Amino acid sequence: MKKVLWVFCLYIFCLSGCQSSEVNGREDFMLLAGPLTKQVVRSSDRSVNDAFDCSHPVPPGSKQYFEYLQSRGVTHFKVPLSWAQLLPTGHPSQPQQAVVRCYQTLLKQLLEAGLQPLVILHGWTVPESLQSRYGGWESQELAQMFQQYAEFAFQEFAPLAHSWVTLSDLDDVWHDGQPADAPSVLQNILQLNKNIYQMYHQRFPDKGRRLSLGLKTKDVASLSHIKASTSMDFLSVHIDYNCAISSEFENELRNLQILSRNLPILIYKMSAHDCSPNDYQLLGDFLNVLMDNGLNIVGCDMKGLLGNLDMEEALVNHGISHHTRMTGSRNSYQTVWDKFKAQTTAERDLFLQESFPSGFQWATSSVSFKVEGGWSEGGKGETIWDRFGHEGLAFADQTADLACDSYRKVDYDVYLLRGLQVNTYQFSISWARIFPTGYRQSQSEKGAQYYDQLINALIASDIQPIVTLYHWDLPQALQNYGGWTNASIVEAFKDYADFCFSRFGDRVKIWNTFNSPWVVSHAGYGTGVHAPGVKDYVESSYQVTHNILKSHAEAWHVYNDNYRKTQGGKVGIALNSDWAEPSDPAKPEDVAAADRYLQFMLGWFAHPIFVNGDYPAILKDQVEQKKIACPDSVPAKLPVFTPTESQRILGTADFFGLNHYTSRLVSNSNGGCTPGPEGVGDFHPTVDPTWSSTASDWIYPVPWGLRRLLNYISTEYLNVNKLPIYITGNGMPTDYSVDSLTDTSRMNYMRSYINEALKATLTDGVNVQRFTVQSLMDGFEANQGYSQRFGLHYVNFEVGSRPRTPKQSAYLYAEIIEQNGFSSQKSKKFKAAERPLSRRLAALPPSEVPSQAKVVWEKFSSQSSFDRKMYHYGTFPEGFSWGISSSAYQIEGGWNADGKGPSIWDTFTQTTDSIPDNANGNVACDSYNRLNEDLYMLRALRVKSYRFSLSWSRIFPDGTRKSLNQKGVDYYNRLIDGLIAYNIEPMVTLYHWDLPEALQKVSGWENAAMIDIFNDYCDFCFATFGDRVKFWITINQPQTIAWSGYGLGNMPPNVVDPGYRPYIVAHNLIKAHAKAYHTYDDKYRQSQGGLISIALNADWFEPADVNVVREVVAADRAMQFQLGWFAHPIFKNGDYPDALKWQVGNKSEIQGLPQSRLPSFTEEEKNFIKGTADVFCVNHYTTRVVSYFTAALQPHSYESDRDLRETEEPDSPTTAIPNQKAVAWGLRRLLNWIKEEYGDPEIYITENGAAVEWDDFERVMFYKAYIDEALKAYDLDGVRLQGYTATAFMDSFEWLHGYKFLFGLHHVDFTNPDRPRTPKYSAHYYYNIIKDNGFPLPDDDKMLYGHFREDFMWSTASASYQIEGGWRADGKGLSIWDKFAHSPTKILNDDNGDIACDSYNKIEEDVAILKELKVSHYRFSLSWSRVLPDGTINNINEAGIKYYQRLLDALHAANIQPQVTLYHWDLPQAIEDYGGFLNENIIKLFRDYADLMFDRLGDKVKIWITFNEPIMTANHGYGFGSFAPGISSGPDTLPYIVGHNLLKAHAEAWHLYNDKYRAKQNGIISITVNSDWSEPRNPYRQEDYDAARRVVEFYLGWFAHPIFNGDYSEIMKKRIRERSLAAGLPQSRLPEFTPEEIKRIKGTHDFFGLNHYTSVLAFPVDHGDAPSIEADKGVVVVSDRTWLDTGSSWLKIAPFGLRRLLNFIKNEYGNPPIIITENGVSEQGTVDLNDVHRIYYYDQYINEVLKAYLLDGVDVRGYTAWSLMDNLEWTAGFSERFGLFYVNRTDPNLPRVPKSSVNFYTKMIKCNGFPDPESGHECLNP
Repeated sequence: MKKVLWVFCLYIFCLSGCQSSEVNGREDFMLLAGPLTKQVVRSSDRSVNDAFDCSHPVPPGSKQYFEYLQSRGVTHFKVPLSWAQLLPTGHPSQPQQAVVRCYQTLLKQLLEAGLQPLVILHGWTVPESLQSRYGGWESQELAQMFQQYAEFAFQEFAPLAHSWVTLSDLDDVWHDGQPADAPSVLQNILQLNKNIYQMYHQRFPDKGRRLSLGLKTKDVASLSHIKASTSMDFLSVHIDYNCAISSEFENELRNLQILSRNLPILIYKMSAHDCSPNDYQLLGDFLNVLMDNGLNIVGCDMKGLLGNLDMEEALVNHGISHHTRMTGSRNSYQTVWDKFKAQTTAERDLFLQESFPSGFQWATSSVSFKVEGGWSEGGKGETIWDRFGHEGLAFADQTADLACDSYRKVDYDVYLLRGLQVNTYQFSISWARIFPTGYRQSQSEKGAQYYDQLINALIASDIQPIVTLYHWDLPQALQNYGGWTNASIVEAFKDYADFCFSRFGDRVKIWNTFNSPWVVSHAGYGTGVHAPGVKDYVESSYQVTHNILKSHAEAWHVYNDNYRKTQGGKVGIALNSDWAEPSDPAKPEDVAAADRYLQFMLGWFAHPIFVNGDYPAILKDQVEQKKIACPDSVPAKLPVFTPTESQRILGTADFFGLNHYTSRLVSNSNGGCTPGPEGVGDFHPTVDPTWSSTASDWIYPVPWGLRRLLNYISTEYLNVNKLPIYITGNGMPTDYSVDSLTDTSRMNYMRSYINEALKATLTDGVNVQRFTVQSLMDGFEANQGYSQRFGLHYVNFEVGSRPRTPKQSAYLYAEIIEQNGFSSQKSKKFKAAERPLSRRLAALPPSEVPSQAKVVWEKFSSQSSFDRKMYHYGTFPEGFSWGISSSAYQIEGGWNADGKGPSIWDTFTQTTDSIPDNANGNVACDSYNRLNEDLYMLRALRVKSYRFSLSWSRIFPDGTRKSLNQKGVDYYNRLIDGLIAYNIEPMVTLYHWDLPEALQKVSGWENAAMIDIFNDYCDFCFATFGDRVKFWITINQPQTIAWSGYGLGNMPPNVVDPGYRPYIVAHNLIKAHAKAYHTYDDKYRQSQGGLISIALNADWFEPADVNVVREVVAADRAMQFQLGWFAHPIFKNGDYPDALKWQVGNKSEIQGLPQSRLPSFTEEEKNFIKGTADVFCVNHYTTRVVSYFTAALQPHSYESDRDLRETEEPDSPTTAIPNQKAVAWGLRRLLNWIKEEYGDPEIYITENGAAVEWDDFERVMFYKAYIDEALKAYDLDGVRLQGYTATAFMDSFEWLHGYKFLFGLHHVDFTNPDRPRTPKYSAHYYYNIIKDNGFPLPDDDKMLYGHFREDFMWSTASASYQIEGGWRADGKGLSIWDKFAHSPTKILNDDNGDIACDSYNKIEEDVAILKELKVSHYRFSLSWSRVLPDGTINNINEAGIKYYQRLLDALHAANIQPQVTLYHWDLPQAIEDYGGFLNENIIKLFRDYADLMFDRLGDKVKIWITFNEPIMTANHGYGFGSFAPGISSGPDTLPYIVGHNLLKAHAEAWHLYNDKYRAKQNGIISITVNSDWSEPRNPYRQEDYDAARRVVEFYLGWFAHPIFNGDYSEIMKKRIRERSLAAGLPQSRLPEFTPEEIKRIKGTHDFFGLNHYTSVLAFPVDHGDAPSIEADKGVVVVSDRTWLDTGSSWLKIAPFGLRRLLNFIKNEYGNPPIIITENGVSEQGTVDLNDVHRIYYYDQYINEVLKAYLLDGVDVRGYTAWSLMDNLEWTAGFSERFGLFYVNRTDPNLPRVPKSSVNFYTKMIKCNGFPDPESGHECLNP
């Protein structure tokens, strides 16, 4: 009956419009089926069905069922949603995402099958949590929660469904447990439905959407009220049909139609009663109703007519098997294999010349343990790969300790990424760097900060970070408990993922939970060839997979539940898989074996996630079969997921990540009982012998395998959910030493594989959205160490700096990215932005002699060194042009390529032997053939402009238009177009010295005809390139051309005529420039909108004595002869400056010549020349000091005409080029001079740079100083500076120097024919200047306002030998400094401390100035030899003791607390005569001395310091011998012995005080150690960080570590021991403490006494076998050139170092109380009581202390300014003055005179810090 009704009904419907389902005139008539059912009870005789609620995955075969229904005419399908399943808690913020995805999958399957969903919001139970809380529908709160649920459902599902029913049955809800008289319930529901209706149509206003409410016909009595109270688009009704009284059917429908006011009616459900199986009445009545035009029926339920034809019955009845339902219409592998098996080789390998879809993502990748290094930096924990390497398990015992040093090289790596043009970068996080033990409680903030830095740098470069949470480097601490075999790791990984999502997820939008987890299970825990080296393929390997899958799922759910809504990202997993091809395609068993291979590799992980929450059936079946076949040696134990786990895992991916490298031929085999995939899976993989090999024995390039694999994945795993595929890894290795840079094999591999991905995307419709090339750079390749190279960039692992150099594959990949694939480049039209001229330069009157610009010398030449060197923080104007430069002959090469003519430099270099190594520019950097490589670097630098020159002879080989060489033009077109494509402005120089040789044969620039010839060349260039070039420079450095080319003759064309031809050539150059300018101005400016100028070179000339007029005049003349020679005619009045005209004219007349050797311009020419520049372009390199000099009259010479002598500026650093010192301050003065002299023009610095060595720290210093001087000129002086161009882009042919001196920001290997380019440190430094647009003040350097603790100790200090004098007074004995100072040549100026400041006789004066300072404390030292003349307690000098007692009493009377140092370097000479600190007896002698002082003075002293700066005693006194006692006989051993004894002596004194005096005297006692802070010289090099750490360990840690931590530091012990043993010694030169001594010394401190003055920059150096502490340290230290100088050569002002040192002490030694016991600055030379530099020093350094205290939590208790007064500064004598008070040594009374710093320090003490100036704090009042 059912089937007959079905066929008949469909036949009738088809009469009414079959394919359109048109019934009753409606094309949108709904023929309803559904819903899906779930079998909740199954017994032998019956099953009970309930509506499917997505509590389990969508049933297998559902898609086929829907297709079946559609084929039978069904148009719509009911989908009731389960509120309780979707939102168990009732809250939309806490959905079950698996249920959400299940419903989404169901809706998508319906749509794909051609069925429209009818979604029912509610037809089941209310979530229990809401019901228990709010009760029933009478609750307004429940109604509100339902409205929120509806909004959630619309958000998730409305895009997939247009027809909705809010409540499937109002009657059921209304009467569900409600009292009969509950009208409020109905009203609540109707209002709720109205609200939902309005919300739905407001959010989705598009046509065709409709929403209804479900009723039963028995509710007809209330229909009028219902209709009036709510809103609906149609009426959804449940009708009861009784065959016995069938006439009621139509009447009920008509009644409903009337009462609903003609609303369309959907018969949502129809229940038939009392009908026989063969009763056709139902069908007849139903059809009559449908055909009744009087009724507005929009659809009907077919289920009542057709019975319960469920999915299982339908599929079985129609021959769809269970297996087909599980896997689709057929086996996925077979489907793909059938698709491709018939391909011919030619078809398979056909290259597709097309592009990927717009928006395709291009990526490259790295892995934390392979590249980062820094294995123990920042608190990072050990990983399994650290352990693996350290146990010698990797190739050649290699480790990843340093790897590529990416931990320090974020900027280096991101530079490479910018060059590549990738838009995404995939990298992994090191779990152990974030959580060293694997758990959150061990979190390392420094580790998180590293990834913050990397992510931020990527985003700043417009590169999307893709983060892998786990790429094989498990924390070893977790592995110690079983690692991935331990189920507890699931929770640990979940917590780690949660931290990463919360910390980085605001910026990271794509996450991989795991990368290639199969490798972890297979190689890490199966074969054991990878870390952690577990060999257990029977159980561990499978358990690892089990736990990884659960960990992945938990991480996915964490993101889904907690972060997706706010962060909007995606989480997936990157699975690795080969493609498997049947060995014998004709054998079905091999085809099946290939399928098994994929299931065991890919399906092992993919099937649970993407198919059904469980392992593939093939895999499970194989394991079960092996259990039966191998009962005694089961080869595999596969864990089982619980149903809950399966549901938890299924669907936990937002994309399919694929790593693919190779393919295999697979044959069927009998694996027997052998563990592992081949044994259990009964397959055998091999490779085709014709396949090419790589450096890896597992990777064979088989590109077509990728396309097939992508099709397989799409069919097997993504046929329903249609998730995108991201190719997360693809690449191949080359051997370490072979094919390093010209990696042709990688280029072929990459091109082929990417093309196969393109075919899969365009031809096959696979949804591939990203391609990732592995890897960014060579790295540590797991067990293969560094023996294999996967990188696009070569890393030199032999060099500590780990430089990166692009390989040819990098350039190829960049090209593929640029084309978005392989489409042939269509000609693009590039257009540059116009450069509107702000104002035309007005003509100016001629310069006076000297010029008015002499005000520059008046303003700046009297600056103090402090003012001159003060660094200025700030930024340049918005739009500032940051550029880089080159020139044609220096870089292009191709000297005779493609028709280029010879230039004068070609001729010169090939005929001279005067250039080092007979170098030439024939190849140079080969830029003519390596344009893409140059563009790569320019992209990476992100410069705003690129200044380059055109080769005249490449465009016009003979110099004239008739010889036009189109290939030369094409080259420059490509270059210009490439620049504009990357928003880099071409700044084009028309002539940069390489004149066509053909023109030189007609006298070159001596010939006035050159003016027109040059103009024609310029005209052609303007016409050809001017649509894109908006910045033209006619001639570069015409002064160099005229003087070096035609005067000195040392440059081409090598004309030697110093007195005449330079002036003639300059004359012609000026006129040629002017004519070219007018040509542009007249013919092109209006249409092209560019600007044009000339680049003039200018040194700065500083007068030898600014106070001598003629020296200033000489300096001004030097400026006019060099710069004014060309600038004056162009920028002023069209004529030469008077200084030049007068000087040459007068010289000519004196020389007896009839006229001046300087040509004259006619008035017409003057008018033509003046104003022929739109901006002022200047090249600047150095500064010279000038003095007046009457030069010789013969021979005639431009140089002699100047009447001046040049010398080098004496105080500035040199560069590699002689006579070219780096004098940064000269640039500021030059820019000011141009401003004053030439009417404040807009200025572009068009060249500035320095030639230095390869490791170019000095170049960085050059740019740091010079660019800051340019900033000062702009920001402080109002110079209209518009741009800065660094010289040079890359190492190149440096003219007369060949390749000896190199200016480049990029190193070029000229020994390699491929001329590889490698960015230097300076390239990254310059990039950051560009990024920051200058030097914004770092946050850490900003002033902090606040106060120190109330009891903060404000102190100042002195030392006995430095101030006391009285060297033999009242029985004082000799000290080692008395003897040392009286030895010749030991002290500067033969100074000594015999009188010093005479403090022995000036207690009152000293205490008076202390009171003036208002210090709370005063630190001074006791002279051991004053109280114990022979150093022993056998001879006590009471006079000495009384002196100190009087001093202490005076201090107490002044309410100043003493801080007393027992030993400040002045050992009694009597003790030194017996070995001093080399003799262990010193320990007892010092203890006795301390005992006496505690006893006699301790009641007046509460703070004791045992030793001051013990390192100075040990190293300088007994190592270098530069301090008393001057011993240097054993620099490799004696200092360590001395230090050893000092530490033991300190400990004994401390214990003595602690045991004997502390209780009654209540004081504290410690030691003062001194230390510079040390920073890495190159912040991108781990080597330099290690060196900097060694500086602090050997400096501070030598003494602090034993006292605070026990024993010497491991760094110190290890280095000294290794060097000692290497030198053949039996043991370390560093003495060892016994365990008892360690215990005795450790903890002998009550505070940390710290002396600090300056910081240094450190880098490693190998001293070889040199025996010394410095050699043991293995470090050289330098200073930052921009740090302010002081009166001491070793002391540079670097305030930041103090805060960092304080933090080091806090972190290293447990945050002890710290008293800064010395900090200060010196001056020397002329006395200036206005010591602004000292005020600055104290202001900055003390503020750093405040930051350490307030911001960092350092326990700082006090600060001591060194020193109270100027005194004897040891070997510097009285030449260096540190005092707050000046001691006038010309007055016998040695008066103490306050310097300005006294008031400053007094105010600091009064304010107890730095109150906010706006706070009105009382201490700020005068």
